[in-house]
Amino acid sequence: MSFAIPVKRLRETETLMAFHHPQPSHPLHILLVPKRPYASLLELAPDDVGLLRDLFTTVQDLVREFDLERSGYRLIANGGAYQDVPHLHFHLIAEEIV
Repeated sequence: MSFAIPVKRLRETETLMAFHHPQPSHPLHILLVPKRPYASLLELAPDDVGLLRDLFTTVQDLVREFDLERSGYRLIANGGAYQDVPHLHFHLIAEEIV
């Protein structure tokens, strides 16, 4: 996995990386990107439990770190026509940062 845009990693596990979106559309906009090149959610297999574990553990850690439980947050995975980049990724967004 390589990036054309340098990013500051917030978290990195064996299966994914989390970093601030380089062009955020929300006050808090974090991308969570699997290291394995899944094109979409449809490519996830039932035995991809390591990625799913890392994803939800990382999201929980970031929600706590940025105190998002109080103000609210969303975790989004776009697909089909809504997916701009052909690599599965998730957006953790919040309208307010406390």
